[in-house]
Amino acid sequence: MVETLLTILHVTVCIFMIGIVLLQKGKGAEMGAAFGGSSQTLFGSRGAATFLNKLTTAAAALFMITSLLLAMSLTKGSSSVVKDVPAEQGTAAPQQPVEKKSETK
Repeated sequence: MVETLLTILHVTVCIFMIGIVLLQKGKGAEMGAAFGGSSQTLFGSRGAATFLNKLTTAAAALFMITSLLLAMSLTKGSSSVVKDVPAEQGTAAPQQPVEKKSETK
């Protein structure tokens, strides 16, 4: 039950984060204008963080938390995948040692 709720929350956060990232303006958008005499700096500070930047940070943090919780919840009760496979019956034949042939000239 918990894994199902975490998975639903995780997928919802993923879709939300994709939408937020697609709404934002790219950082390299002003680069071409900087060489043309624009008043903005080429690689300078962007100023205060916008609301979308803060929302992206929060969504990324929630995504990481849900990822870790899902990983921990799935490994708690797991056991070996091959536990139901029967072991091979019988014994293996011992290998014969390889004899070295000595060549004399």
